Amino acid sequence: MIEALVDPFAYAFFVKGLVVATLAGGLCGLIGVYITLRGMSYIGHGLSHAIFGGFAASSLISVNYYLGAGVWGLASALAINKVTRSRRIGADAAIGVITTSSFALGVALLTRFGTKGPSFDAALFGSIIGVSAADVWALAAITAITAVVIAVNYRALLFATFDPEVADVSGVRVARTDALLMLVLSLAILATLTVIGVTLVAATLVIPAVVARMLTSRFSTMLWLSSLIGAASGFVGMNLSYHLDVPSGTMIVLTGAAVFTVVLWLTGGRRLVRTGRTGNRNDSDPAPVTTG
Repeated sequence: MIEALVDPFAYAFFVKGLVVATLAGGLCGLIGVYITLRGMSYIGHGLSHAIFGGFAASSLISVNYYLGAGVWGLASALAINKVTRSRRIGADAAIGVITTSSFALGVALLTRFGTKGPSFDAALFGSIIGVSAADVWALAAITAITAVVIAVNYRALLFATFDPEVADVSGVRVARTDALLMLVLSLAILATLTVIGVTLVAATLVIPAVVARMLTSRFSTMLWLSSLIGAASGFVGMNLSYHLDVPSGTMIVLTGAAVFTVVLWLTGGRRLVRTGRTGNRNDSDPAPVTTG
């Protein structure tokens, strides 16, 4: 039994995939707290689809897909941010137009011309076989950059998340802060594309943050708890992926979903309440998130 569990560690591709899955889970869990509390869970789903368009285009013109898809994803994120701030149309409509069009373009390009990079299925659902040493280093660098960005801009991000109107009046550059968050989110999605996949990355952003929200109302605790849950889901999910011969992204999400189900059953979901810039709290609601 123990030999069967240890056996995959003899393969370099599995070890690299395990490192990437664990880092990816922790990174998505960290960013997911901000995304979830802002009521913007759909943006992870949307951006992953937008980045797929850049993935397809960069594969066709033989450009490093980290560069091509990264520029494409960042442009999509900034476009969404600009459109939603204009208040002419809602964020959901902006995401629906920009990201689904990009995804459709990516599917059309890959179907018509094929791909020279990671396979179509790997991009959609994740695959540990497609993980390279470059993927490990890229994700490690992006994780470090994200941690530094959040640490340096902690108060601005916190203020902009819970009360953007007051934050703007108080001197916090909310537009700049939102753009910065979109940047690290785009980088995170890009770096986790090969192991989690386009269709499932949104769940890795949302599930750890929601589970952490059910366990605590303290914002700072939510950050590290969500990161820990995400990393653990990535580690366990990758192991299960190998033994069950199921795509890595699928098992990582199912592992997180299992954790969510257990915590929901134990807590009754008492702490689940819409918070942040889009939430409205009544006297009968559970205790809000505290910023201490």
